[in-house]
Amino acid sequence: MPCWLTVLNNELVGCTLCQRLVEYREKIAREKRRAYMDWEYWGKPVPGFGDPKARVLILGLAPGAHGSNRTGRPFTGDGSGYFMYPVLHRTGFANQAKATHVGDGLKLTGAYITAAVRCAPPANKPTPQEITSCSAFLDRELAGLKDVKVVVALGRIGFDAYLNHAKRQGVIQSKAGYVFGHGVKYKLSDGRILLASYHPSMQNTNTGKLTDRMFQEIFKVARRLADAD
Repeated sequence: MPCWLTVLNNELVGCTLCQRLVEYREKIAREKRRAYMDWEYWGKPVPGFGDPKARVLILGLAPGAHGSNRTGRPFTGDGSGYFMYPVLHRTGFANQAKATHVGDGLKLTGAYITAAVRCAPPANKPTPQEITSCSAFLDRELAGLKDVKVVVALGRIGFDAYLNHAKRQGVIQSKAGYVFGHGVKYKLSDGRILLASYHPSMQNTNTGKLTDRMFQEIFKVARRLADAD
């Protein structure tokens, strides 16, 4: 792991900026879910995960209370991850389809996963202030991930978080004209491409709003765009 990323992740894991999130993530980690009573929950902010040389950045919402908040790795140990990692495996970004715990052998090549908010929020709904408080970590992460060409934003919050980042960097002047929708893509003035997808939440996947085929197509497109000269 590059030095800058080690420093960033160490600062991130120690963050206590948002009292509501600190209290919630730690409460969940103490009380646990019956199925995971033998686990020692992570219960802290969750760092990004993947290839520091990634050309594709996957930007999610926030850790799941009994997923990443338990395992300490994005999209690991919950329904969203069980849906996503097989797709990443089939499209060549992941070396295996399963993601159950840190140390399970999972590696990403060409992709890096992060989130708009790094602590599990109640009801999966961070407040605007909590998103803003976490934005400095996203800015630093993206500054270090210099090879990123395509940002796959999972859900409207991830989409808006990236547009806000682009606005802070002066890449865009306004978010007007950037409309979220599954499969929409926008080429920004810095050359990066923003590609939107419905979030692989169980609410979306169980109802068929997001199917395996739809999600796989997103990452096929991301690979083509990332590999284009």
